Amino acid sequence: MRINHVEILEKVCKDVIETILMCLDHANKGTVYLVGPLPELRVVRVTSGIRADGNGELKWGLPEVSDYNPPGKTWLQYRDEPGRPLEAMAWCVEHQKSWTADNPFEDARSVRKQLMGEPEDYHHMEPVLLKKSEIYEHPLTIDDYPTTWDGKPIWQDTDYAVVAVIKIHFVPNSIRRGDRSTKLIKQLARRFGSELLSLHLREFFYEARRQLDQMRIESCNVLAHDLRNPIMKLGFIASAINTEIAFFRELWEDYLVSHVPGLKSRKEILQKLNRLALEIQSRITPDQPSYSALHQIVEHQRDLVVSNYLPEKAIDKIDRTIVPLWSSILDDLMPRGMISPEESKAVIENLNLLKEAVYYGIRDEIIKSVNHIPEDFKEKWVDLAYREFSFDNIEILNEFITLLGNAPIEIPHHGHIRKNLFYLKTLAEVVQELNSRVATIIETLKNTRPVISWMMEPTNKDSSEPEKNRC
Repeated sequence: MRINHVEILEKVCKDVIETILMCLDHANKGTVYLVGPLPELRVVRVTSGIRADGNGELKWGLPEVSDYNPPGKTWLQYRDEPGRPLEAMAWCVEHQKSWTADNPFEDARSVRKQLMGEPEDYHHMEPVLLKKSEIYEHPLTIDDYPTTWDGKPIWQDTDYAVVAVIKIHFVPNSIRRGDRSTKLIKQLARRFGSELLSLHLREFFYEARRQLDQMRIESCNVLAHDLRNPIMKLGFIASAINTEIAFFRELWEDYLVSHVPGLKSRKEILQKLNRLALEIQSRITPDQPSYSALHQIVEHQRDLVVSNYLPEKAIDKIDRTIVPLWSSILDDLMPRGMISPEESKAVIENLNLLKEAVYYGIRDEIIKSVNHIPEDFKEKWVDLAYREFSFDNIEILNEFITLLGNAPIEIPHHGHIRKNLFYLKTLAEVVQELNSRVATIIETLKNTRPVISWMMEPTNKDSSEPEKNRC
């Protein structure tokens, strides 16, 4: 039996000590030891109460030095063994019987008397018994029982287990074995056993509910994964929509380049940079570091051509990747005469032009120079072309479809783009609805706690040990 709520356990132990000391005027101290679990049968002192001088109040706490203070002693440390002192605790635990020291001078289980020849005080130790079937979920096997020093299992032939021991100290010459005081302690020990059983059941039910909650959460997580995994595979829809938007953005930038003198498209600039890179690469051997750097530049620049990123992302890629690679190549090959000053100048000029070209589509002075398109149409084109789609802003797809349907100018492939966006919008709405329903279902399952009412009613059933096990 395990009881983890220490404060509740200590309160119950204090209550039984206080009750015994109030009923027995000649008792002056009480201690409760918790025993268990099998097969270790560790005995740990929970608390002690002693009468304060004169006022009848109790002082609580543990003695500074005691073998049974936490972490306590295991069965192997206190059981009867040849060559070491016999302990009353071992008697109570092994035989499930009480031990009364009504004559300390003849107490065969006084450790102090056995070691130093000095008597201890008058005391009574009462084991607290509960039925094994009440505290163990499954029938015990021979391997579950601890053994005596000569290998014989204890408790195998009894229906009970010792879960605690109560020790009460008395003034000298005030108790006798089997007298009213010891019988009262035995009776209160049974009630204390019922309290411990109640605590044990609370722990059991609490742990069962905790495991049930954990299983429910784990099941919800598995269910969420199983439901969302197919939905995640539909994530390509957002990428497909953003690809259409990028194409729509590219059309706007191409339109500006074709109608505003002096502008060069980013595609044209990147193609020129790629030609320069391939030309320089053709002059060096593959074993040189700049060879692989030039290969990387070509790949990154081709990615910019194909992807048509939003300005912020494009500039980040240029500044973080393309410019540093070109700088390292120029620093490596210029001093060795493998790149001409004209080529170096062309690289730098085109990199600067590329950074400018990235922002053509949103620069006010360039947009205003295109005066043959209605202002509201231009504003809407720019606004939509430089957005990024997510499932949280599906409504912008309706704006795209409406704009393409009412375009006052001929937009290349506008019918194809409009049709694609219409179909993708339908799929995006399905995914959004599925995500919303799955999230609602999972959240409902996680937050729906089972209602469990445990009613612990007193019972008249006698759970004390059979008469043959009592002294």
